[in-house]
Amino acid sequence: MSDGPTRPDGIGPARPDQPVRPVPGGVSRDGVTPAGRDAGVPTAAEANPAELLPGGPAATSTVRDTEAAGGPRAERAVLRLARPYLGRLVGAGLLAAATEFAGLALMATATWLLMSAAGRPTLDRLTVAIVAVRALAVSRGVFRYSERLAGHDAVLRMITDVRARVFAALAARQDGAAQRTGDALSRLVSDVEAVQDLLLRVLVPGAAAALVSLLAVGAAALISPPTAVVLAAGLAVAGVALPALAAGLTRRAADEVAPLRGALAVDAVDLTHGAADLAAFGATGTALAAAEGRARRLARLERRLAATGFAVDAAGVLVSGLTAAAVVVVALRAGVGGVLVGVLAVGTLAAVEIALALVGAARQRAQLRTGLARVAALLTGPEPSPAGPATAEPAAEATAAGHDVRFDGVTVRYRPGAAPALDGVDLDLPAGRRVAVVGPSGAGKSTLAALLTGVVRPDAGRVTVAGTEVAAYPPEELPRVIGGLLAEAYVFHASVRDNLLLGRPRADEAQLSAAARAAGLLDWVRDQPAGWDTVVGEQGGQLSGGQRQRLALARALLAAPAVLVLDEPTEGLDPAAADAVLASALAATPAGHSVLLISHRLSGLAELDEIVVLDAGRVVQRGRHAGLVAEPGWYRDQWLRQAAAERGYLALGPAS
Repeated sequence: MSDGPTRPDGIGPARPDQPVRPVPGGVSRDGVTPAGRDAGVPTAAEANPAELLPGGPAATSTVRDTEAAGGPRAERAVLRLARPYLGRLVGAGLLAAATEFAGLALMATATWLLMSAAGRPTLDRLTVAIVAVRALAVSRGVFRYSERLAGHDAVLRMITDVRARVFAALAARQDGAAQRTGDALSRLVSDVEAVQDLLLRVLVPGAAAALVSLLAVGAAALISPPTAVVLAAGLAVAGVALPALAAGLTRRAADEVAPLRGALAVDAVDLTHGAADLAAFGATGTALAAAEGRARRLARLERRLAATGFAVDAAGVLVSGLTAAAVVVVALRAGVGGVLVGVLAVGTLAAVEIALALVGAARQRAQLRTGLARVAALLTGPEPSPAGPATAEPAAEATAAGHDVRFDGVTVRYRPGAAPALDGVDLDLPAGRRVAVVGPSGAGKSTLAALLTGVVRPDAGRVTVAGTEVAAYPPEELPRVIGGLLAEAYVFHASVRDNLLLGRPRADEAQLSAAARAAGLLDWVRDQPAGWDTVVGEQGGQLSGGQRQRLALARALLAAPAVLVLDEPTEGLDPAAADAVLASALAATPAGHSVLLISHRLSGLAELDEIVVLDAGRVVQRGRHAGLVAEPGWYRDQWLRQAAAERGYLALGPAS
């Protein structure tokens, strides 16, 4: 449970919508990190910020940034990932060229066969042409199937790598205020598909069309050089001028499509997951109006793209007809025989149609610019250091000595002029020490955890781990030093084993069992028919709330970071089970490792080294459990309330 602030009237949360922030160990179910629930975080639900409206400043700046980062540079960044599959892609391109050339040859041969047959020649003059038509018809289908098989095999292999890299980049980004769940989904799905389209709908067909056009001009030159010149001119218009025109007409509208699709994905998430909050604050109409405005803008852009495409395609048909007519006129003047004139005319129509594929490729390329730029921006980030995932397991064990953590005069404000979420907080967490942070909702407890995990940076003061500021740690190293169970850590639609191995990929079954036992999950796992291979469902939907929490806790314990952060680790458990799980989890923490426990529940804190009470972002009490219970203040009052409530809860249970 997170400590979200309430409205001034005390009814409901202060904000129905929050930006997504990546958190080591996962993000919350509603896409909000612990920090996102503390006071002062700006939201989209507050009077519809201009940057979320169609044509607002953020949309304009996004287009400008995309134009600056897109184009050939973005394509090169993406295509570097295709190098391992270059042989397969070249093979697919050659097969595509063979397909188009077989189609062109089929049309020319069939034309010659029909026109020659009209003169009633002997059958032996037509036998070769008849066999060639059959062979070309069959080979065209075989080549097309082989090209699709080879091309999709290479591209799907590449897309797997790209999507994994994009997911890792999104998870590692620290500029969480700019991220939203829907936009992240758009980047991971729609924008990554732009990479697939670049290869399958732009490069492969474009290269094939260019190669076949050259072969067509060469074949025409063997019959009549003047007609080859005319054909080359027509192919230049169809394959160069029209694609350039199509790209120019498409680019401006296409650059706005991907950001708008990302914004609509955000709207979809906000309007579904945040429906209750929007309704509670009377913001449903405003949110729907903003979403409908973006949808209308997107529809207008797509209609404009469709109209532009129709106009260019119509121009292509006109170019095709004019080129064929010009070829016929030049061929007749050059004294070419009647049958070959027909072959040249039909062949010209087929060749120009193939060249017009470059128009579609150019249009598609223009539409992909923004998506490619958004993907390239993630792929061109800092490369993982040598101490990355390959050394994650040794690193986890190498931190057994622990690290000293210090908060020195830390102040955090989420908005200028707003009340601070934390105000001058000092806290020492030496290696091996176990400290609990408690306080009322909105006191700043989860902001404290977010500072320690690097999700939020202080406006004043310093947060250091082993003498080094948290912000100075490499993103791939920090989660191995500081990690744990944060607010509603994500549970993937996978098996229990796979979810646990996210904490330590090389863990054996004994380590899995130890972590599950400490979290109180082992007996349940053993009772399942599939055991460790039990699938937990999307977001742990096949589990109860308590089982889901135990699974996330077991994953955090298995990772064994030097500084273990536990934000409400026993949420969803009954009092007796909560006490047992908390004691077991603390006992399972390796010696020398620090623990920062955030909790609303005060039972089970008696054995901790220190308890810090926050209120309105300030430390108002600190000490051990016995001392705090003995002195007047928030801690004693809350302890008495919770003890009375739990006695009443236990009294309602079945008699033993």
